[in-house]
Amino acid sequence: MALYAWLLGKNRQADTASCRVGTSLWLLSCVWVLGTACAIKGAYVPVDAYSAADNPDGEYTIRPGDFIAVRVFQHDNMSAQGRVRADGHLSVPLLNAVAVAGHTPTTLAAQLQTRLAEYINAPSVTVSVEEVHPLSVSVLGEVRQPGIYALENNAGVLQALAAAGGMTAFAKKHVFVLREEKQGQPPLRILFRWEALSRAEGKAACFKLRPGDVILAE
Repeated sequence: MALYAWLLGKNRQADTASCRVGTSLWLLSCVWVLGTACAIKGAYVPVDAYSAADNPDGEYTIRPGDFIAVRVFQHDNMSAQGRVRADGHLSVPLLNAVAVAGHTPTTLAAQLQTRLAEYINAPSVTVSVEEVHPLSVSVLGEVRQPGIYALENNAGVLQALAAAGGMTAFAKKHVFVLREEKQGQPPLRILFRWEALSRAEGKAACFKLRPGDVILAE
């Protein structure tokens, strides 16, 4: 009888332990399901891991719609000025259509000097941005006033959200910037956390928008 009582007690302990393990596993599974439900769907790159192709020194990058002047010293007939076309090109004497968007004035001048060296001796080229095209971006999703907004150049994500009236109460506190890195390729999704944006932490604080960017609050 004593042995039976001892075995019965062991069985009860085992059942209790098994129940505890089962409960723990159930709780873990619930946490996993809830975490999965709140997870961000689709591929994305956190802004802190994003490496922009912009010039790290902060020099302005020429964009479509900008009005620029290309001056070739002592060769006015080879100089040019005009508004950068939507395809990012500008007509330059002898060189025809030149891809200028995406370059800084300094790097573009160096490239033009190299190309013009085939036609004239030791060319000296300067490039200046005479008029900057306004920055225009789309702000969509959980914002109070979705739409297309013209912002000041070098504006960031916070300025775009403010222009759209801020985020709604239904927002999940994360924001994406959809950016076309390569023409014809799907846009890259760059993730911003609201905490980092509001506290101006990490790369979120210095991220600059480009024309054509789409800001999506979720």
